[in-house]
Amino acid sequence: MGRILNMIMNQILRRLVNAGISKGMGHLSKGKGAKGQGTKVAGQAAAGATGPSQSGTARETAKRARQAARVTRRLGK
Repeated sequence: MGRILNMIMNQILRRLVNAGISKGMGHLSKGKGAKGQGTKVAGQAAAGATGPSQSGTARETAKRARQAARVTRRLGK
């Protein structure tokens, strides 16, 4: 009986963790909105924009990558 309960609890916990990761990654991938960054700036950078807007986009991308790495380290503990 204990094994069955353990299996059920593991399945529930696994689904909750997966849902949490999906929501967290969705939150990280959204644009800032108020700063005017997001898909517009990324589209301009991909189209060949140079100068401060491209370096700002690179900085934001690096920041999001660091945040994602931080989240995955926390989940691993």
